Amino acid sequence: MLQDLLQESYDAMRHNRRRTALTMLGMAWGIATVVMLLSYGDGFGNAITNIMANFGTKLMIVVPGRSTMQAGGQKAGVPLHFTLDDIELLSTNIPQITHITPSCNKTATVQYDTRSYSMNVNGEYPNTFLIRALSLTQGRFYNPEDQIQRARVAVIGSDTKDKLFSGRSALGEHIRVDGVSFEVVGVLAPKMQPGDDNINRVIYVPFTTMSDLKDTHYLDTIWFDYETNDYERIEQSVRYTMAQQHRFNPADRRALLVFNLMEQVKHFETIAIGLKILLGFIGTLTLGIGGVGLMNIMLVSVTQRTREIGIEKALGARRRHIFFQFLAEALTITFLGGLFGIILAYVVSLSVGRLTLYSAMAKHAEGGDIRLVINPITLIVAIIILTAVGLISGMVPAIRASRLDPIEALRYE
Repeated sequence: MLQDLLQESYDAMRHNRRRTALTMLGMAWGIATVVMLLSYGDGFGNAITNIMANFGTKLMIVVPGRSTMQAGGQKAGVPLHFTLDDIELLSTNIPQITHITPSCNKTATVQYDTRSYSMNVNGEYPNTFLIRALSLTQGRFYNPEDQIQRARVAVIGSDTKDKLFSGRSALGEHIRVDGVSFEVVGVLAPKMQPGDDNINRVIYVPFTTMSDLKDTHYLDTIWFDYETNDYERIEQSVRYTMAQQHRFNPADRRALLVFNLMEQVKHFETIAIGLKILLGFIGTLTLGIGGVGLMNIMLVSVTQRTREIGIEKALGARRRHIFFQFLAEALTITFLGGLFGIILAYVVSLSVGRLTLYSAMAKHAEGGDIRLVINPITLIVAIIILTAVGLISGMVPAIRASRLDPIEALRYE
């Protein structure tokens, strides 16, 4: 039965080749649009993920502020000061913290040979390499031994290396930071640098060594990463823990500034999902137009083959036989057009390559651009949409054909 249906569908399409080809083209264009738009939505989501991963996703930055509410007998307007005791306090009371580091920074004059620039210097623990999601192009990052020995070693950013050393190797060279000599032991890979930010124009030194450049008793910030997905509870724990220690109201968001990167990630994920739904809807409408074209062509075919339908019914064909005959023809056109459309989508995605997004606003940001990568889920969704459109477009003419009166059909001219 299935073989007969397919043979009849093939004969009908071969008899009207031009009409069949144009109908397939409409379906192919529709499914290609669906696949490409969905892959664009996936590419946008991947680009946002790469942008956030550039800075570290499960990351929190705690900055001391000034209280604006009275709490525990303390008046408002008292500034907070962090010390190394707060590092121990957070590590002890929040077990979900994976790595934590104090941070003291300074804008210093950095010299090498005759070159001199004003650059940011950060004094942090060695684990900041993991917390900040840093990577190296040359050398190594300073280690716990350097930290204990207060070694005067430095790891420099990619822009720092270009400014001070141009094309020469920086490893093993000595630079002067506010007159203090440091040996360069590593060069960082460039990170995405939005606008005029100088995140690649930086120098990292061991926290203990930073005391040679400034007083490190009070910390500028605290950085840490964590292992749970409940980032809101982590932030709440930080606020309550620090509020007990420094006697401020936990609800006072100006007393303690917490920059929670996962919060931004979730916002962008929502935007990406919304964009993908919108693009999928637009693609479905485009495919729906192809489906309307298929329905019209099949209705014309029913009209032209009315006498044929009458003869089939006179010979004993039942309604379901006529119904499946025309539905099979519609689905054959749909899936052949869909196959060509998917091939077209792959050709376009491979030809386009990378679409500019974040690199238009930031340096070293090619990873934040959109790439049209067609994943299996996109194909499955597109095939489901194609099947639904094909069924709806084919059922209306098939039902009409199956309900024709055989006597009236035989009399049709």
